[in-house]
Amino acid sequence: MRILLDTCCAIWAISDPAQISSSAADALCARENDVMVSPISCAEVACLVDRGRLTLTRHWKPWFNDNMETNGWQVATIDLPVIQEAYSLPGEFHRDPADRILVATARLLRCPLLTADRKILDYPHVQTIW
Repeated sequence: MRILLDTCCAIWAISDPAQISSSAADALCARENDVMVSPISCAEVACLVDRGRLTLTRHWKPWFNDNMETNGWQVATIDLPVIQEAYSLPGEFHRDPADRILVATARLLRCPLLTADRKILDYPHVQTIW
């Protein structure tokens, strides 16, 4: 099964695994699962570092790339169908572009999104794990 990590889950999986719920940790560690990370999470990491809200041991680019490789995670794509889905989601969903892209990506990949984000967990049109 494919699973998509949201940005916080990706950061926690790398830097603070105790923050991840047991259900999310089980999904993340299951060898049969292909773990995906959206490029929007890379952008969010860069913004968090730039704003001083996240401190890394090195520059965010090698940190992100090396952790993707070390963990065997795959990069999901952000293409036209993802953007179109992000801005035509069914029902009510908040305006955060990164969350919309994550939800759209999970919907198009037909995979669960690992997230602790209450706004995403409460959105009934995407499968989540937490």
